[in-house]
Amino acid sequence: MMQKPPPEDFLLKETNPHLGGGKVTGDKLASTYDLVEQMYYLYVRVVKAKDLPGKDVTGSCDPYVEVKLGNYKGTTRHFEKKSNPEWNQVFAFSKDRIQASVLEVTVKDKDFVKDDFMGRVLFDLNEVPRRVPPDSPLAPQWYRLDDRKGDKVKGELMLAVWMGTQADEAFPEAWNSDAATVSGADGLANIRSKVYLSPKLWYLRVNIIEAQDLQPTDKGRYPEVFVKAILGNQALRTRISQSRTINPMWNEDLMFVAAEPFEEPLILSVEDRVAPNKDEVLGRCAIPLQYIDRRLDHRAVNTRWFNLEKHVVVVEGEKKKEIKFSSRIHMRICLEGGYHVLDESTHYSSDLRPTAKQLWKNSIGVLELGILNAQGLMPMKTKDGRGTTDAYCVAKYGQKWIRTRTIIDSFIPKWNEQYTWEVFDPCTVITIGVFDNCHLHGGDKGGGSKDARIGKVRIRLSTLETDRVYTHSYPLLVLHPNGVKKMGEIHLAVRFTCSSLLNMLHMYSHPLLPKMHYIHPLTVSQLDSLRHQATQIVSMRLSRAEPPLRKEVVEYMLDVGSHMWSMRRSKANFFRIMGVFSGLIAVGKWFDQICNWRNPITTVLIHILFIILVMYPELILPTIFLYLFLIGVWHYRWRPRHPPHMDTRLSHADSSHPDELDEEFDTFPTSRPADIVRMRYDRLRSIAGRIQTVVGDLATQGERLQSLLSWRDPRASALFVIFCLVSAIVLYVTPFQVVALLSGIYVLRHPRFRYKLPSVPLNFFRRLPARTDCML
Repeated sequence: MMQKPPPEDFLLKETNPHLGGGKVTGDKLASTYDLVEQMYYLYVRVVKAKDLPGKDVTGSCDPYVEVKLGNYKGTTRHFEKKSNPEWNQVFAFSKDRIQASVLEVTVKDKDFVKDDFMGRVLFDLNEVPRRVPPDSPLAPQWYRLDDRKGDKVKGELMLAVWMGTQADEAFPEAWNSDAATVSGADGLANIRSKVYLSPKLWYLRVNIIEAQDLQPTDKGRYPEVFVKAILGNQALRTRISQSRTINPMWNEDLMFVAAEPFEEPLILSVEDRVAPNKDEVLGRCAIPLQYIDRRLDHRAVNTRWFNLEKHVVVVEGEKKKEIKFSSRIHMRICLEGGYHVLDESTHYSSDLRPTAKQLWKNSIGVLELGILNAQGLMPMKTKDGRGTTDAYCVAKYGQKWIRTRTIIDSFIPKWNEQYTWEVFDPCTVITIGVFDNCHLHGGDKGGGSKDARIGKVRIRLSTLETDRVYTHSYPLLVLHPNGVKKMGEIHLAVRFTCSSLLNMLHMYSHPLLPKMHYIHPLTVSQLDSLRHQATQIVSMRLSRAEPPLRKEVVEYMLDVGSHMWSMRRSKANFFRIMGVFSGLIAVGKWFDQICNWRNPITTVLIHILFIILVMYPELILPTIFLYLFLIGVWHYRWRPRHPPHMDTRLSHADSSHPDELDEEFDTFPTSRPADIVRMRYDRLRSIAGRIQTVVGDLATQGERLQSLLSWRDPRASALFVIFCLVSAIVLYVTPFQVVALLSGIYVLRHPRFRYKLPSVPLNFFRRLPARTDCML
């Protein structure tokens, strides 16, 4: 069961960056913006202008400002016929790319042929002041415009120029020299760093009890009535009522996922199955979710009657439409605030709190993440005949998503952005993904282009020591149809700070999910369906933000599709199970060596220990726990010092057959040719046949145990009953210690007193009948 370690290139690497511009003191750093390397920028804030000269008799002009530093040039938007414009735009020039000693800020007049020069202001970079937060923002000043000869001209420009870092509050919305090639407002919006929040998700429980006074068209037949419920893109239906009358009953629960703000009503329709492919609507009702009761625990909410109409009727609060006669439906509807709406797998969930904020516990700490840089990224697309990558990062923890700015055309992008999250449970996972931005010039309006995935990293908080800064370079591994591929490395700094160690340790005694998941548990199929709906809602809402966090990005971060069949994952999970049982297998082999006296000294010592434990049974449990304590203390010396990372050998990503990977990346339903599908089906049948045999053997052993007292084999049952009677008498008159001592010595007896044939109890057990004879 020992596996070879992954290749050296796929391993985690510890790094020692110069974080925060300060020195590490113990495990803590000295500055506030301390998990990233400082990047210096020259900031230029263009506020407004006044008294600009006009180009015609009206005295009007179409001014804009051009900020130029070496080969980099940024421009503000222009105003039409305005001599006192206000821009309030910020420009940031990376200090690493400064190619001049003079900053030139020029005011120009927009023209169809050639823009007219109106005046400029020059700054010597050696005289620019330095500002570092938490200093207050630098106050802008008025500067008289100069002509090209240096003489003063009419017009003034309000500016502020300073040297700062990426911690400056002006940085997120500033025009950046790193994105000088991006054009258009949409393109600039798509490269900026943003923070997003997932919508607040609720489970909506609709308990459909009964309906009354239905009016089917055909009075001469028994109606086959069911209820269909629709919420947005979700549609569920009840079974057909067994009471085939005009007053049917169901008492059936339907579960939906709803997101705040509630934009769509719950639409219910009672329908009659009049033919195999034909349903007749007997009545409809639309219920806005704003007026539905919210439940925080398991106490039942009040039931309500709703009127059914042939057209949709909206019920608002207590307002009801007066009608002479109508059908009615009896329901219990509530928004479940005591559940956690799962949009991630429970194996690496980043949030386990219930929906209702009233049920939240206090936070136990803070998670800080510094996204430093990436190294060795692969070219993701072709531009001007050469490979290029425009990389950005997305991180998700809890309801908060963050997106870094996009670094244009770089295989070694430097972000150096720091983010924080509140932590409510240590047994949660933060996910960081790297993507290639394919929407730099306004995007593809048709939705054809997608942001390509470069790789993903998961970090479990419970594996981190508190108050320690972890700086590692994580390999970005992506599985392709032709095998696993390293797309580069991402450099992260992570720190988990605990506010109360006692509260955090107390969390380990709490259930993983809110208590409603255990008091009124949902079925596995319900959870799978609801999780799918939740991920669709989250991806739809985030894709409507500005700039959008696109659907393919959200689905990759939430591992949509991870439940699909994969031969590679099946093999990996099988060997994981074997790894779990390898310890028991090793103990079994060791005990077999003891029984066979392979090492006589060890066997004699085991005999002595066994006799002591039998004579003093009160020492058994203390001995076991003391042994486990010593093992734990011994292993502390070799405890993991780095966070775990994706293991290609554990995942069987580097040893899978190409056809298995192609099957894993196949669509659902399949899009492969019939002969390939037939071959895969036959392979699956072969594997399922082996599993079927193993399951059948396990069932056979269990049925043999049941047959001991079932008298299916009267002679075997009679022998076992007589044996039980004799054993009861012997064990009653014989002290338990004597029985245990004799049994142990018999099991540990010398090989000279053993036989190679199976023992009598085993022979008796194998002869017992099972129900295999009754199988077709």
